[in-house]
Amino acid sequence: MPAVPAGKLNSCSALFASVEPFEIRRSRVFLRRNVYHGYPHGTVGGTAHLADITTLFWDIGGVILTNGWDRGSRREAATAFNFDYEEFQDRHDLSFPAFDTGHITLNEYLERTLFYRARPFTREEFTAFMFAQSKEYPETRAVLADAARTGKYFIGSINNEPFELNQYRIEAFNLRRDFLVFFSSCYVRSRKPEETIFRVALEVTQRPPEQCVFIDDRPLNLESPRRLGFNVIHHQNAGQLRSELRKHGVEV
Repeated sequence: MPAVPAGKLNSCSALFASVEPFEIRRSRVFLRRNVYHGYPHGTVGGTAHLADITTLFWDIGGVILTNGWDRGSRREAATAFNFDYEEFQDRHDLSFPAFDTGHITLNEYLERTLFYRARPFTREEFTAFMFAQSKEYPETRAVLADAARTGKYFIGSINNEPFELNQYRIEAFNLRRDFLVFFSSCYVRSRKPEETIFRVALEVTQRPPEQCVFIDDRPLNLESPRRLGFNVIHHQNAGQLRSELRKHGVEV
């Protein structure tokens, strides 16, 4: 798969970050007119058919990598750094939506949740702990790599992740090797399970939904893309994922 220059990726990130609500509403009209062509998913002129898959959209946390900053990691942090988990969790719940969609930075998130008062540890120590929670699932990464190696599919992510964690994970696990684009919540300013992030992915890539497969480990995150006409796979393990992709005609 050809590499995409870093400059182009930065331009894409800037583009996604600039998407405004009016433009998103306008994109819905575009998608209805130019993607759906007035026919239900899986039909042309009322005749059922199976579209060739050209595009694979993947979740990252829970599929390719462990989750970046989930409840289990936060509990481990409370134990490791000896702070009150419930107090932290209350502040996290109020702050994380803005953090996850790129509206506040990592420093602002930490200021709201932990460093609003003196702590016996530093921001740098805590940030290092946060980043260290990310691990790769090698068997699932192998499925992704096999699909990318064919050169037949446009491969992108649709994932929820705060900006700094997302950038770290892209670099640390060389995700650009397999992904051409990242529709991450921190760039798009919208997150799953809302439809907006999926609509933006369709508009930017100019792909009809019936040619797309979206993979996620959470059933709720599959509901919006299914309504939009995506093929969806509920990821459970690498073997099951490979089998499901093959059922859709994907070479893995």
